[in-house]
Amino acid sequence: MPDVPSAHPITLGPVTNDFPEGADSKRRGRATLKDVAHRAGVSVPTVSRVIAGNYPVALSTKRRVEKALRELDYVANTHARALRGHGAGTVALVLQDVRGEAFAQFAHGIEEEASRRGRLCLLCVSGGDPDRELQAVHLMRQQGAEAVIVIGGVVDDEAYRRRMSEIARSLDQAGSRLVLCGRPPLGEGVPVTVVEYDNEGGAYAVTSRLLAAGHRRILLFGGDVAHTTSAQRFAGYRRALTDYGVPYEKDLVVKAAFDRGDAYLRMRERLAAARDFTSVFALTDVVAAGALRALTEAGLQVPGDVSLVGYDDVPPATDLRPLLTTVHVPYEDMGRTAVRLALDHRGDSGRVAGEGHVLLGTHVVVRDSVAPPPPAGTA
Repeated sequence: MPDVPSAHPITLGPVTNDFPEGADSKRRGRATLKDVAHRAGVSVPTVSRVIAGNYPVALSTKRRVEKALRELDYVANTHARALRGHGAGTVALVLQDVRGEAFAQFAHGIEEEASRRGRLCLLCVSGGDPDRELQAVHLMRQQGAEAVIVIGGVVDDEAYRRRMSEIARSLDQAGSRLVLCGRPPLGEGVPVTVVEYDNEGGAYAVTSRLLAAGHRRILLFGGDVAHTTSAQRFAGYRRALTDYGVPYEKDLVVKAAFDRGDAYLRMRERLAAARDFTSVFALTDVVAAGALRALTEAGLQVPGDVSLVGYDDVPPATDLRPLLTTVHVPYEDMGRTAVRLALDHRGDSGRVAGEGHVLLGTHVVVRDSVAPPPPAGTA
């Protein structure tokens, strides 16, 4: 497999200013353990023992080392020590794209909880590529991460379940923990923690909001139902239609990437073909932003001509005009919960707890982008 630069870890949280031992301290301008050992007239292991405080050292020797540490302004490389299995532990996060607001909120929750528990946080980006995701997880296992947290929709097929089950068992044997966020469980007997949110329920609720306002032709816009995130939202959409006695029409489902630019282009294409809908359920707020631009450029008023709802409740939901009605997903709470369950599973509590499966709630945030449909014949 070719090298993938984005699979290398990025450290989140406070990091010290030291460099790995053996670096050119004069060029870096920072002291190393060797520099301290030379100044104190002791060995490098002795300096390490004094810093760690986990091994008896003669008082006179300890004072010489401490004096050298002060004089050289030495700062221990906490990150490097953590990766070698000493000092602060690490929590690894593997996500698809650091630019997404939902991912950013999730990462913030992880970093907050990891920091509160004295852990460093490592970040790897997969770009949505299963091979890169696998590479990143294996890298984090080699680095000795206490937990590896993975988020993002996937194609939930047999190959995926087999691959992730093997990863979960491998991490478990190494004393680590795999945590899947926003993804379904892998099945009985797999040592994995799952933190989900009520994805289908949120889609059902926001679709019902449109139906209750009188809409019967609701365009489901964005995503790909082959992936779990979109599939669950699609399921909620269909269930709401069924409960309201509205027939499902596949022509009212339009695929688009979870990207503002692609959503804009796909909506322009759909409007050029036909405007046979009175409302749009965009599968993310970013998709809604792209759709809104295309609708506005076509001379349509939201919500006067077309109602629009999104999903996630992240910017641009409160930046758009009109303000976007959307589904709130507790991404920060999901991140904090993932760290808590992973570390409480073993390590922090000193015992192995249950497998762990948490479902967090979602709810509709009502704003200004929904109104009754225009009179018949004006669509």
